[in-house]
Amino acid sequence: MSIRYKQLDVFAARHGGGNPLGVVIDADGWSDARMQRFAHWTNLVETTFLLPPTAAKADYRARIFTPSKEIPFAGHPTIGSAHAALDAGLVRPGADGIVWQECGAGVLPILVEGDGATRELFVQAPKARVVRDAGCGGETLSSVLYGIRLGALPPVCVEGGRRWWVAEFADEADLRTWHPDHAAIRALALATDTLGLCVFARSPEGLAVRAFPAGVGIVEDPASGAANGLIAAYVATHDTSGTLSRGYVVSQGREVGHDARIIIRIDGDDVWVGGRTNTIVDGVVDWRDA
Repeated sequence: MSIRYKQLDVFAARHGGGNPLGVVIDADGWSDARMQRFAHWTNLVETTFLLPPTAAKADYRARIFTPSKEIPFAGHPTIGSAHAALDAGLVRPGADGIVWQECGAGVLPILVEGDGATRELFVQAPKARVVRDAGCGGETLSSVLYGIRLGALPPVCVEGGRRWWVAEFADEADLRTWHPDHAAIRALALATDTLGLCVFARSPEGLAVRAFPAGVGIVEDPASGAANGLIAAYVATHDTSGTLSRGYVVSQGREVGHDARIIIRIDGDDVWVGGRTNTIVDGVVDWRDA
């Protein structure tokens, strides 16, 4: 049986600038093993599978797989899954503009603004908290950041759906030209049970961000919704009166040939992460069990 499938470009400032995502629309009846095998075959950072909800409040359910395992939450698969569900007619926003997506991190609200090519979607990021300071990173973190002029906020490990080390650079140019030690970042991720390291620097629009999820075998991520949610929560907590305290725009991915534009909104303790998604491939999947 042919199953509907979309391949998307999430958080894209231009076509091809965002983070690719595969979405299987009609995945009801697919086994865990079948989903994992298909996600391994697509070889995308993540592939999602849309299912009927199991939680009463949810409009639909999304399961998120990397090529090697299922994960509870990530930003660009969440936004992309909502885009696919809306386009496929599986869900319509309520009077408040919200759709409710069930995932491994719970039932999350997604705000829908606009329609068609200009539509923007925002997910309310899971609550974040600092779980470790730089001292817990030990010599490995120190070696990763050796020689870097750091910014106002100290490096910390932040958790909220995912767990990342985050560090502020003092200068945007230094961030964009940085050539990190990827083996050292992987060692840090494995030693501290984190995805890896996100670094950011203040820019005229807001922040420039680079993310290195070496803990799951990815060298550099072109657009990181969940990671940017954690950075935003950290900034909002420690820079309550600054220019970033109510929200900003993130530039990410230029160093790896992409051009992502991620919009951050901060309302008190609530952080919303969003942007546009482009549908690049719209077709069907003929996938058969071995």
